Order: sequence, then C-alpha cells, then structure tokens
Amino acid sequence: MMKKVTRALAGLLCLSMLLGMTACSSDAETSSHYKEQDDVSIAAADVDNQTDLGGQTIYWLATYDLNPTNNNDRSVALTLFEDQFHGKVEWIQCTSENKFDMLTNRILGGDPVDMFPYEWDALPNGVYKQQYEPLDDYLDLSDPVWDGMRDAIDMYEYNGKHYVVPFAISDPLLITYSRKMCEENGLDDPYELYQKGQWDWDSFMEMMKQFVANGDGSSERYGIAGWFGQALVQSTGKTIVNFDGKKFTNNISDPDIEQAENLMAEMHSLNLYDPNWYSYFPDAGNILFYGMADWSLNASNANNPDADIMVVPFPKSPDADEYYLCGNFAAKMLVKNSTAGEAVATYIYCERLAETSEEYRQAAKEKALIVEKSASGKTLGYRTEEQYDAIMSYKEDTTTVFDFGYGMGKTMYGDGEYTYETRGVMNNLMDALLSYPDSVDSWAVLRDNWSGTIDTELEKFNAAIE
Repeated sequence: MMKKVTRALAGLLCLSMLLGMTACSSDAETSSHYKEQDDVSIAAADVDNQTDLGGQTIYWLATYDLNPTNNNDRSVALTLFEDQFHGKVEWIQCTSENKFDMLTNRILGGDPVDMFPYEWDALPNGVYKQQYEPLDDYLDLSDPVWDGMRDAIDMYEYNGKHYVVPFAISDPLLITYSRKMCEENGLDDPYELYQKGQWDWDSFMEMMKQFVANGDGSSERYGIAGWFGQALVQSTGKTIVNFDGKKFTNNISDPDIEQAENLMAEMHSLNLYDPNWYSYFPDAGNILFYGMADWSLNASNANNPDADIMVVPFPKSPDADEYYLCGNFAAKMLVKNSTAGEAVATYIYCERLAETSEEYRQAAKEKALIVEKSASGKTLGYRTEEQYDAIMSYKEDTTTVFDFGYGMGKTMYGDGEYTYETRGVMNNLMDALLSYPDSVDSWAVLRDNWSGTIDTELEKFNAAIE
C-alpha cells in the first residue's frame, strides 16, 4: 500500500508540483531509471526554413538538461535543432530554489544565459521585472506551423508583443480512475460519459456519493484525492483574472466561478475529499478519483497493474457548452540581453515542428510508450496507447484555460508560510474551501477576503502597460 502524507505537507507538495509543472517530465530524464528500448530515430526535417546557426550555442538555464542523459537519446526537437539547423545547447544547472536568483544575477552580471523555461510567473511578472525579451523579431508567427496554437499565442500577446509563444499544451490536469473499480461498484465509465458529452458535475458528484455509500465500513471511502481545485474552477472556462491584451480585470465575482467554489465546499461537507497527498493513483481501493497532472499516470499504471487505469478531463459544468482543460502551455523564454535570439527562436521552432509533423509526432509517441524500468528490471512506469491517444485528443479537442492571476508574483501565487493568511491569493481561491475549512467556511467569505488584494495587484500591472 502506498505511503501518504498529511494535509500540511500535501499543500507544499502541490505548490512545488505546480511551480515546476513544465519541468516534471524533463526532470525524470535525469533519474536513475532507464527505458527499455530508447532507439527511435528521427529523420531530417523537410521544411522551408533554411536557417544555419553554424554551431552557435544556446545557454539554457534550468533545473533539467535538454541534452540526453543516462540511457536516453535526444528528443525530437533537439535532434532537429542539432542536425538540421546546426545549433547546440549548453546546460547551466540550477535548483528550483535558486533558479530565479541565478537568472537575475546572470542578466545583471553579463554572464551568458539565453533561454529559460516558461513558467506561469513569466507573464506579466517576469516581463514586468525585465527578465525576458519579445520573440517577434525572430519568429514568423504567420507560418502555418503555428496553426492550432494561434488562440494561445494571441492570448499571450502582451503590450503588442509576444514574449510567450506556446508550441504545445503540456501537463494537463486530469482525473485518473480505475475502470475495474467503477464496474465493481456499478458505476458508469467516465470516459464513455465524456465521449457522450455526459461527463459533468452532476454525474461526477453522484458517482462519488454512490462509491462512498457502497463501502462496507472496513475502511473509510472517499470520492477524490489529489490536486483538482484549479481544474474544477477552470472547467467553467472562466478565470479569476481576465486579460484583453491591454488591461487586466478582476473576475472573482463571476457566477460560474461561484458555482465551482460551492461544489468544492459541498465535497468537503460530505467528506468526499481525502486531503492526504498521493504521488499516483492510490492502490488501496478506497478512493474513486485522483486529480493530478498526467506526469503521475506512468507510476499510477505501474502501481495498479490490474486496475485498468484510464484518464479523463475534469467534468464540465452542466451549463457549459464544451469541456475546458486545465493545463500548461509549453514554451521557452528568450532571456533579457541575450545575443542568441535567432538561435532560441529556432529551437522553439523545432519544438513546434516536433508537435506538428506527423512523422515526428509518431516518433514522440513511440518514445512515450517505452516502458520505464529500474536497473534491476522492475517496472517503474508506463502508459498505454489508449491513454496516450486519449490525452492527445484532450489537448487538441478542448480549450485550455490559463489564468493570468498565476503570473503576478508571490502575492497572487506563492506559498508564504503556507497558512491561509500568508498564501498567495490564487492558492487560496483554488483550494482553501477544501484544505483550510477552519479559516474560511464559505465562498462569499473567501471572495470578500481577497478581492481587494486582487484589485491592488492588477492596478500595479495595468500601470506598467503602455
């Protein structure tokens, strides 16, 4: 049976996980694990772009290396960047704790640094702090290769410029569940409900209630565990902070957001939520749903080999006309004062090629389906082809929501001392009704406690827009 931790530590782990979402899959490449047959080859790209970087090096500051380590081979994007465009990447290693200090010190000190991982804080806070340069002079955003990402690219346009140019959707927050467990409890398959457009808050709540009621008393049952408040709120398609390209506005009083928050309060009141932290789908059989980004899926499969694991997006509001995905946008930032703008843009272009070319997409799929094993041969993680295809369809067929409140610094999104009073506003708005019920007992109180702080922060960032 897997270990779990207390609510306080769970909160810290949730924050750490979310702050490093983009890096999670890449960090795994530096572990002691190896993949069974990592020998997928990548052919040269057949593209109009004839850029030749002549061996120019990008200095990449991050917690993970883009170059291959251990038994892994090169990513599709790096293969294209090196073989087609003749560029190189040199890793500048940092930690999650010192990465922003190192970024600032290198910018001010003139030490080489060109590319940095996109994180939510990049826009507007990172641009406000003059950490990044726009990419408009180096990327042709009218190129058809960007078709399919234009809504996201337009969403990130800031003060008439593009500092963030997403090349893919990553780290979707999903619900993991066991089809076997659903069948044993007389419950519908959420994936089948999703395909019929019937996977909504009502069916979600009814399934959790029935699962808990089916218990025989031998162990306490719960409807859901994991990180999911953010995904539930964003399943409305609404955000706390709106941005029209010119001005940030406070949307905390939106009635759809209120409905989602009240649903979380109901989960707590019915004791449907297990506050303990699990790093993969629990294997004890007493929790129906597990909310987490898809990085947890491989370990969930390995630790529940007979459970018939599947994943679905978070259910939609019964009033919503479509499903909305809570996830991250994969991007790389051009660092302030870098002299390698063309090379950084070319690497970003390679990432987009890897996402759009059918040949490269197939290669990426083959890599993703390779079983991860320890040196002793123990299976550590894997995902099935059905799971992989489903996740790709979720990313391509649903609207991904981003809330700019996450990009506004520690007051809006930060851990502080990790109490209700010192956490970031967004942290509290997404889970205080579940995790801090002794500090706040209703959405009305939660909203009124923090609306003024949002207004103050928005005023600061709006003043910085020309």
